Amino acid sequence: TVRAASGPSASHQMGIKFILLVNKQGQTRLSQYYEHKDVQQRCEDEAEIIRKCLARNENQCSFMEYRNFKLVFRRYASLFFIVGIDAGDNELSILEFIHMAVETLDQFFEGVCELDIMFNLEKAHMIIDEMIANGEIVETNRTRILAPVRLFDKVEK
Repeated sequence: TVRAASGPSASHQMGIKFILLVNKQGQTRLSQYYEHKDVQQRCEDEAEIIRKCLARNENQCSFMEYRNFKLVFRRYASLFFIVGIDAGDNELSILEFIHMAVETLDQFFEGVCELDIMFNLEKAHMIIDEMIANGEIVETNRTRILAPVRLFDKVEK
């Protein structure tokens, strides 16, 4: 489990609010939420968040404050990985998590691309679900993350 490193509250768990995978045109390819929001509000917030993240250039910081939480994002090829976290959480550990998620998806799909996510959405969600439960990072070992997904893949064929 990844923990925030911030003084007296060092036992505070990461609070991931959502994960978005978005292409360069701003189209959401995967979204996973860990806090309830009605669909209308979710769509409005998502559009604004995507606009803000895509508007930043490569020389700008990969995290920013947004309302009462932080956005941490990183671009890999044609996909942006955007993670919403609690305001007091560690941005650098979330950047590490994003990198680990990309490596895990890359290992499973043997060179992940936007089409892999689009045509295998349930498997991409399974991989994310193996890494995060209730907004907390629960697994970072790629072998353990991919084992149930590979089993599902075998049964499916």
